[in-house]
Amino acid sequence: MSNCPEIPAINVLGTRISALNLNGAADLVEGWISRGACGRYVCVTGVHGVMEGLGNVAIRKILDQADACVPDGMPMVWLGWLHGFRQMDRVYGPDLMLALLRRSAEKGYTNYFYGGGESVARELKDRMQRRFPGLRVVGACCPPFRSLTSKEEDCIIADINEKRPDLLWIGLSTPKQEMQMAAFRSKVRARVMLGVGAAFDFHAGRVRQAPHWVQRCGLEWLFRLCMEPRRLWRRYLRNNPLFIWHVFLQLTRLRKYPADTE
Repeated sequence: MSNCPEIPAINVLGTRISALNLNGAADLVEGWISRGACGRYVCVTGVHGVMEGLGNVAIRKILDQADACVPDGMPMVWLGWLHGFRQMDRVYGPDLMLALLRRSAEKGYTNYFYGGGESVARELKDRMQRRFPGLRVVGACCPPFRSLTSKEEDCIIADINEKRPDLLWIGLSTPKQEMQMAAFRSKVRARVMLGVGAAFDFHAGRVRQAPHWVQRCGLEWLFRLCMEPRRLWRRYLRNNPLFIWHVFLQLTRLRKYPADTE
């Protein structure tokens, strides 16, 4: 299965980014739930994800097979506007999570949290249920950072399949969460999986979020670099200049970046 053909998208360095905004993305996911979908997954994709796909064909294929790659990051939005999609706006993972948890509390959708450091998923469950009274969270799992053993993976899949959540939230780093969703697709009975990365740490109160104005200026990367320099300096100081260079090559047509679905 690939990106849904009914969703308009732009090609950013070979990755198709869905021309959506926050409400459109939330409506899309709700529509899948109401139609009884199963095994769909959404990649929340910014510069980091696109650059991972550019350097790794397997990662790019996983992004291409997603049901939607929503624009997480202002550079994706600016490129969308440049291509004429003026309705396109940032679908920030933490904001998408809050929007769908709010709708879940109102409409009874079930949720399962998978990811984060030790106890993060459980803390997230407690905080979100206090924030959204009536929210149904049917499971929370904090997997180890190492690779799972076959027995551990079977136990986790069995638990998810027993709960059958409408929304399975994956809070791992990119590209680990995208790889996990692709691996889960044929194994778990969840209607929609969403990889939202640092949203778990943000909403569990473990990591501070950038102010809204910083996000809208496209400078969240700098804020996060200041917060976690030892963990993030390689990602941002390498990826960001390379991204700008490759986008220049694509926009000037000095190099072609064909998407797998083109």
